[in-house]
Amino acid sequence: MSEIKSLSPQDEFTGYYLLKELEVKQTNGTPPKDYFDLVIGDATGQLPAKYWDVSAADKETFFPMTLVKLKGLVHLYREKPQVKVLKLRPVTSEDGLSLSDFVRTAPIRPVDLVHTIKQVMNSIEDAQIRALVAYCVGKVEEKLMHYPAAKTHHHAYCAGLAYHIVRMLELGEFVCKQRPFLNADLIKAGIILHDIAKPEEMEAQLGVVTEYSVQGKLLGHISMASNWITEAAIRCDVDLQSEKVLALHHLVLSHHNTLEWGSPVQPQLPEAVALHHIDSLDAKLQMVEDALDTTPETERWTPVIRGLDSKQIYRLKLE
Repeated sequence: MSEIKSLSPQDEFTGYYLLKELEVKQTNGTPPKDYFDLVIGDATGQLPAKYWDVSAADKETFFPMTLVKLKGLVHLYREKPQVKVLKLRPVTSEDGLSLSDFVRTAPIRPVDLVHTIKQVMNSIEDAQIRALVAYCVGKVEEKLMHYPAAKTHHHAYCAGLAYHIVRMLELGEFVCKQRPFLNADLIKAGIILHDIAKPEEMEAQLGVVTEYSVQGKLLGHISMASNWITEAAIRCDVDLQSEKVLALHHLVLSHHNTLEWGSPVQPQLPEAVALHHIDSLDAKLQMVEDALDTTPETERWTPVIRGLDSKQIYRLKLE
């Protein structure tokens, strides 16, 4: 059986895969015919795929998050690998497979990641800031065990959000030691809260996002997290006009840096400047790591990485 990572153009292969995405579309021919626009994946990566001449029975059989046995052919479409599906059937109990075998998971156990987040949260010295952060974390603590940080952009795997937060907390600890003028409580709080509403923005199973929630589409995680801070302040009897609450709002609202990226304001607190760059550094390095991990060792260049201005990364072969 062939892993996604090992597939190259012109390879004909057979294997078991997860239908991470599935949409019924129609060809431009006359008359138009239905086909499946797919993303297939396993624990090593994912590829776009097309299954032509879909039957009525196929449309009642295959859905997102279905495990399948698939025969396919890899070819290049617009200079990117794509799979033409030749045969497809659902996995049966006789195949002895589990959905969890086909999803990528953070390299640290989810329970340990959440434990680390809570440890850092409890180390916040300011009691009011600590209470506000704890309230927001409590709203999604169970989902932190498996939610990704994004659908495709970065940390897009099981427990990816918790892993992203923990790696940022590690960077934040270093930055606070190097730049002691920064308020460590605000750095910790901003890192934990900046994406805390992601689990309510997306609908996901085992780290695979199948859809964005209605709230996610209409509000987005940044405004949702800001609303949670207000809710937390009311519940914890913290003055809504206090500079602590104002600072937490600003950290969340500005962490994407520009309106184009979803932030209504730019960073204007020292801690907000630090938070934006800590977030960006971890996300971009993870994009590079993921691209290298999912590119065959025989390939010197990764596919283009959208989050890095559609650049490719070259794999050096140093002696």
